[in-house]
Amino acid sequence: MIQHCILLVFILFFNETLYGQNEHRFDPPWNTPPKSAVEFTIHGINNVPDLYGDIVDPQLVIFFAGNQFMCIDELLTGFKKQNPQIERIFVETLPPGILAKQIKGGSLTIGNLRVTHKPDIFAAGKARIDSMAEYFSRTETYAYNGLTLMVPEGNPKNIRSIDDLRDPKLKVAMPNPAWEGIGKQIETAYVKVGGETLRKTIMEQKTADGSTYLTRIHHRESPLRILKNQSDVAPVWTSEVIYQKMIGNPVQEIAIPLEHNIKASYVAGRLKAAPRPEAADLFIAYLVSDEAKAIYRKYGFEVE
Repeated sequence: MIQHCILLVFILFFNETLYGQNEHRFDPPWNTPPKSAVEFTIHGINNVPDLYGDIVDPQLVIFFAGNQFMCIDELLTGFKKQNPQIERIFVETLPPGILAKQIKGGSLTIGNLRVTHKPDIFAAGKARIDSMAEYFSRTETYAYNGLTLMVPEGNPKNIRSIDDLRDPKLKVAMPNPAWEGIGKQIETAYVKVGGETLRKTIMEQKTADGSTYLTRIHHRESPLRILKNQSDVAPVWTSEVIYQKMIGNPVQEIAIPLEHNIKASYVAGRLKAAPRPEAADLFIAYLVSDEAKAIYRKYGFEVE
């Protein structure tokens, strides 16, 4: 009887260890978190991967459109090495539409955490920055990106092109155009490929029947849905597929031809109301440097 009990406990522990970990094996953060006396990230419960660094008394605050998250570790390390006087930096990598609302409204709440920091820099797509031109005292273009399709490794649904996404059997993870600039870019690509009919099929008909899922946090959610077999295909920035493959996750790229693709520009804007304008100027200078461009190039972005 005792042996049976021991065996049962072992099986329960083994199942929890194996399947509990498997359930969250792809969960972010995918970067290397900063070192602390206590590490308390618990996948699925306490995990805030899009707030970085030092939230108390920061010497620089930057809001990055979220799909740049993979670059942040190296950008901050390189910048601090060149500017050792700036030690405490706080960064957010949320969807640009959410960050824009935070800038205009002055606060953001995640769970029980309320953030009221005013950013010094907002780095996002050109259309987003242009739409908020009155908020910025200077802007600089620093990188570019293109669209691609992310599918599970092996491409089990045999997806070949954007036009395949009209199939009612295919589950599409689609960035929500309400707060994701890429969402509007992808809609433009749909129209290029199949006219307004294709756009409506994917964005309206398939959304209504549930086979198109509109994301809340595109740069995290689309890859996760592919990795967890919740979606069959996800239109994403090229950098998203390159990064997931770099960290060993089982995804595959289906390229979108140039005639159907979109080239997006990334622009950094220094806020007119930046509390730390000198630090902001130093970071923008770093962002357009050869060192920072090499970081973006490493993760699949285009630079000049």
